[in-house]
Amino acid sequence: MSPTYNYECLECGYEFEKFQKMSDEPVKICPKCKGKVQKLISSGSGIIFKGSGFYTTDYRKKPAPEKKEESPKSACENCPHKEEHKK
Repeated sequence: MSPTYNYECLECGYEFEKFQKMSDEPVKICPKCKGKVQKLISSGSGIIFKGSGFYTTDYRKKPAPEKKEESPKSACENCPHKEEHKK
């Protein structure tokens, strides 16, 4: 995929886009009036993810599992020393 470059004619003000390889020579002549053009600095385009597998929930922190607090009584129900805990 080649990037898109923006150009502006210095003589007539015509602005246009050109799909080019990074290694291609920049456009120098306006396709409308044959005047001199300059390459414009652009912010570029955002990244576009195509296909399955990219969801907003993929990188969200998972909630911590809820801790089940046991009361001292329920914790000792199966304890072999439960009679000693009552004292």
